[in-house]
Amino acid sequence: MFLLRYIAAIVLLAGRFVHGEAPVSITTTSGKLQGLEHDGVIIFRGIRLAHPPTGQSRWKPPIPFFSDEPQNATAFGPACFQQFAFNDSPELMISIFNDPPQVESEDCLFLNVWAPSAPAKTKRAVVTWIYGGSLDFGTASIAMYDGMSLAQNQDVIVVSFNYRTNVFGFPGAPDIPIQENNLGFFDQELAVAWVQENIEQFGGDKGKVTIMGQSAGGFSVSGLVVRHAEKNPPFRAAIIFSGTVPDKSAVPNFSAFNGFAQAMNCTQAPGVERLDCLRTVSATDIRVFTNGPVSGSFQPLIDNTTTFADNLERIRAGNIAQVALLAGSTQNDGTLFTIGESNLTQFIQRFNTSADFVRGLYPGENDTDVIADAFRDEIFLCPASLWTEAFVDSGIPNVFRYAYGPVFPDRQIFPNAGAWHSTELPEIFGTFNASTATPNEVTFSKTFQTAMANFIKDPNTSPAPNWPKYIPGNRSTTLAKLAYDGNVEMGNFVSAVESDALDVPCGKLWNMFLD
Repeated sequence: MFLLRYIAAIVLLAGRFVHGEAPVSITTTSGKLQGLEHDGVIIFRGIRLAHPPTGQSRWKPPIPFFSDEPQNATAFGPACFQQFAFNDSPELMISIFNDPPQVESEDCLFLNVWAPSAPAKTKRAVVTWIYGGSLDFGTASIAMYDGMSLAQNQDVIVVSFNYRTNVFGFPGAPDIPIQENNLGFFDQELAVAWVQENIEQFGGDKGKVTIMGQSAGGFSVSGLVVRHAEKNPPFRAAIIFSGTVPDKSAVPNFSAFNGFAQAMNCTQAPGVERLDCLRTVSATDIRVFTNGPVSGSFQPLIDNTTTFADNLERIRAGNIAQVALLAGSTQNDGTLFTIGESNLTQFIQRFNTSADFVRGLYPGENDTDVIADAFRDEIFLCPASLWTEAFVDSGIPNVFRYAYGPVFPDRQIFPNAGAWHSTELPEIFGTFNASTATPNEVTFSKTFQTAMANFIKDPNTSPAPNWPKYIPGNRSTTLAKLAYDGNVEMGNFVSAVESDALDVPCGKLWNMFLD
């Protein structure tokens, strides 16, 4: 059986070689990986990270996979099961993050690596990517997150991986100990540990790892930074695109899981018997329910292990990973989430204030724009402001804050999109549509990618000319507005301003709820 599997892998790789891709092999804790070399980059896809989290392993922390046998690593593993029902426009989200539809499976914990194949004088810096998706959906295998361009053009190693989301990754279940509920975060920790154990086999330096994520991926990076309060954390820098996490309530909410159990006809009281019942339900049936009209939203619980209710206090006290930070948000982070939204009162009903007060923060705007800007500020801009200020105040010397402004015609995929939430992702990965991109977009992608790679390679120095280390407030001009004015070259795409120029709504309202 072993010989047959080995021969099959060689035959497959030989076929790839005919089409201009050469076979390459690297030994890791996951086995002797059979990958491909293409255009100066060695590529390993679908590296098994953990045993299948299925059957009795459903809703349990991942079990690391170890092997010394050959493993075919030429194709992505399946995505974890996804939930798209909790967006105002699920069709739009699917068109951005799941087109073409990904193969999904409960057996989904796989990792991918892109590394330059040319010898280097020193070990290369590494960036580990964590995708977003509200912790409801997402996968590392979509074309937008392909690591080829970053590895090829910036001489860094790119790692991506899958982690469980929605009810599979964050069940919020009273049947499970609180400390074992946030399974998706355990998956992320396993991937981060795998990089430390194996990245030198790919020419990487385990001491030069940057973790990078967007939206819920940025939220995840935030969590890694807060919970790794040790002397030598498994990364030296963090990049957070629109995803820093504010403080939140520590009171657990089990309603979504209880409703799910009822819908699956597992009507026992919360506990072992109900969980055993739910483990017999097919993953496909679960996906049908979670994407239906009556499912709840499944999110992390505060467990004081993977998540905390007092993140900002921990930062200010220095009780976090003492690493360099680059964080910010986009100019129009809120527009993606307000499609079809027209009731400002509903949006602010959770706050003890009035719609008129919120309108006053954004004078001259109609209600639709007020909602978009309020959403941006509450969820993205003001948390980034609070986090970067807390980092600076705690004495961490290398903090960089940005606001992303470029607007390109082919990225306006819905009305009044602007520089919308996630619009920067094809630019950082170099996966923009070359057939529709303007020359300015092509240039900016190279510029933005290079700036991020500069930080990944050396987070102690400025990522680009005119991009200073961050000092909050009106004490200096250190918030980097990126390409707001149409400038896209490395020498001019940064315009540094006082953070107060953008943070007025934060000081007037949102910070009192977020801090």
